[in-house]
Amino acid sequence: QVQLVESGGGLVQAGASLRLSCVASGRTFSTYAMGWFRQAPGKEREFVATAINWSGGRTYYADSVKGRFTISRDNAKNTVYLQMNSLKPEDTAVYYCAADLGINSGYSRSEEYKSWGQGTQVTVSS
Repeated sequence: QVQLVESGGGLVQAGASLRLSCVASGRTFSTYAMGWFRQAPGKEREFVATAINWSGGRTYYADSVKGRFTISRDNAKNTVYLQMNSLKPEDTAVYYCAADLGINSGYSRSEEYKSWGQGTQVTVSS
């Protein structure tokens, strides 16, 4: 497992942008699939985006964020990013970084990921 620490959350107005970062410990970061999930109050944790392979070439997004959010990774910095543009009030949630080896078709299921960060709050006002 790896240790994950997220940052970059905050309070913004609708239409603004934020970039979340997740720094991972360990020397094998590039071998891990890295994902972002979010959880709004009273709702279940939901998939946002994932970068499965080391190059970031295999990325997947939830339909609700497709075209607005971009996941990327910098293996030299052991960091995965989530660039969030055109934010909407419904994007308000705690955002969690997740990691695991061997993620494939189950990339959108939270139970597939063994390592999780502590979360960072994103609040979008209307």
